[in-house]
Amino acid sequence: MITRLTCFASAIALALVAPAHAQEAPAQTPAPADATAAEPKTPATPALWKVADEDTTIYLFGTVHALPDNIDWYSGAVKTALSSADDLVTEIDMSPEAMAGMQGTIMKMAMLPQGTTLRSLMSEEDRAEYEAGLAELGVPAAALDPFEPWFAALQIANMAYAKVGITPGAGVELNLASKLKEGAGKDALETVEYQLSIFDGLPQDAQVEYLLESIEDFDEVGPMLQQVVDEWSVGDVAAVAELVNEPLEEEPVLADRLLHRRNANWAKWIDQRLDKPGVVFMAVGAGHLGGSKSVQDALKAEGIETVRVQ
Repeated sequence: MITRLTCFASAIALALVAPAHAQEAPAQTPAPADATAAEPKTPATPALWKVADEDTTIYLFGTVHALPDNIDWYSGAVKTALSSADDLVTEIDMSPEAMAGMQGTIMKMAMLPQGTTLRSLMSEEDRAEYEAGLAELGVPAAALDPFEPWFAALQIANMAYAKVGITPGAGVELNLASKLKEGAGKDALETVEYQLSIFDGLPQDAQVEYLLESIEDFDEVGPMLQQVVDEWSVGDVAAVAELVNEPLEEEPVLADRLLHRRNANWAKWIDQRLDKPGVVFMAVGAGHLGGSKSVQDALKAEGIETVRVQ
């Protein structure tokens, strides 16, 4: 379960942490294989829904925050919807200006207080396991000592993704704005601070456990995300939910923080946005648009119908 939880939880923050903090990541992070970049583009048909009334259309697109760079998802109904949108709405502000300002926010939340090290938070047994695991990965333990356990875990996950050629630069969110028509607006559902607080607010012992298991499951995390990418690429919403959502349901508090509460909030945003005319392209993590208590379920509870268009 932890491997899948790590895969999902890291994906939420991957678009935040990796681009803004690339210079701080361990120097040993493997680079994607050159062969991946040389491969021809693989067509993808990820799921797309819409909510509409007489003068408003809101498209709901489930994204994967990091992808191999050979996936071509911008085609078909997704291309038509995004290119026609008056407004783009994402989980957080992904503009270059916002991305440039993220590093300060991340550093503020990810750094431990002066005089405290990551290893000092661990028992002797956990510390020995941690140092041995990092040594196998070629990462000096001192490189992660200044950081909170949750942030160190995200960096380890980033390494696992990079090992199989999955990078945030090829992810959906970082490439949406360039597809918009001239003059289209951009909005965000949440702030960087809120998203990072999901992890920063976890109990410290849970953060340490998350970090240790990220290292233990290092070789499984990348392939797990690749499996998610494969199912997402063919629009298999049920399979994505089985991989991403179902393991979280074993941890009700975490599932509420990561999924259910946010889905309900976003459904309320959609309900209110229907009062304003126009075409909106809303892109959020694919796990929010599948499984139980999805955004669509929350909309249905408010009497709002969603229709799948791809």
